[in-house]
Amino acid sequence: MNKKIRVGILGATGMVGQRFIQLLDGHPQFEVTALAASERSESRSFQEACAWKLTNPMPDWVKTMPLQACQTPLDCDVVFSSLPSSMAGEVEAAFAQAGYPVISNSSNHRMSVDVPLLVPEINAEHLKLIDVQRERRNQKGYIVTNPNCTTVALVLALAPIQEAFGIEAVIVSTMQALSGAGYPGVASLDIIDNVIPYIDGEEPKVESEPRKILGLFADGAVTPADFRVSAQCHRVNVSDGHTEAVTIKLKKKATIADLIEVMENFQGEPQKLNLYSAPNRPVIVMKEHNRPQPRLDRDLEKGMATVVGRVREDNIFDFRFTVLGHNTVRGAAGAAILNAELLVAKGYI
Repeated sequence: MNKKIRVGILGATGMVGQRFIQLLDGHPQFEVTALAASERSESRSFQEACAWKLTNPMPDWVKTMPLQACQTPLDCDVVFSSLPSSMAGEVEAAFAQAGYPVISNSSNHRMSVDVPLLVPEINAEHLKLIDVQRERRNQKGYIVTNPNCTTVALVLALAPIQEAFGIEAVIVSTMQALSGAGYPGVASLDIIDNVIPYIDGEEPKVESEPRKILGLFADGAVTPADFRVSAQCHRVNVSDGHTEAVTIKLKKKATIADLIEVMENFQGEPQKLNLYSAPNRPVIVMKEHNRPQPRLDRDLEKGMATVVGRVREDNIFDFRFTVLGHNTVRGAAGAAILNAELLVAKGYI
């Protein structure tokens, strides 16, 4: 009963792969037994191939682990994927077809009609899509995805508001950290003393993913939520932590106190099940007029919470507020690990 579930990581040397290793170090349920990366890294040790960029030291146990090709078989029970979108689609599908549960941080399969786009506090019932996926694709394995790093922070704030009052429209402008671009990321001469008002492919994801996550599962499919999202995305000179300026129009009347109350009291399946990576408070509302700030607040709840501040009335829509989320923890590796913990609790792993 105490035997740990064996984990393989695809894209292990990248920024998100490194977060997976950091967050899985000492995990009570999972043990990393296989690492895979690009062809140029194959057969090298992790320490030789990886340019470690996290402030925590590289764990000793991973240093001498050999890197393998991103193909089956891997010596593991479940696969975490942080592959680039250029290769994730085919590779993840191949692992699922071979019988592996694939917990993906990549974007390729997020909007597939039979793939859960999972935020466990919000839409745990969407896991029923796994049975649809297995039957439709005639396979034992499956793919579960977590959302875009910007979307995760946004929907955790929106979910309790949607449930209590209904949402008609959302406008969001993002200020996204450099780590979201991976390594080596954005050239220093492009980002120093600058803001880049374009992130390739980002705005369509932020506009479409919340509607699937907050949609209703019935009759083997998810019906997207009926509100609209308009997004503008910017890259800024911050190491970690995406900041978002959000304006919303509601379907029912509410007060500022009402919004704060439903966000502060928001709980979901991870909290009820006491999952290891679950934040005690999925949404933290700060009362200071100048918060949240990435440097000060991104690590609250070990980086697994959405932090909200400056909740106030809006002159055109109903309300506006600021959202902050740690993009490589709750927005990437931490989200995938929490998804896996829920899959274990629900009997899918």
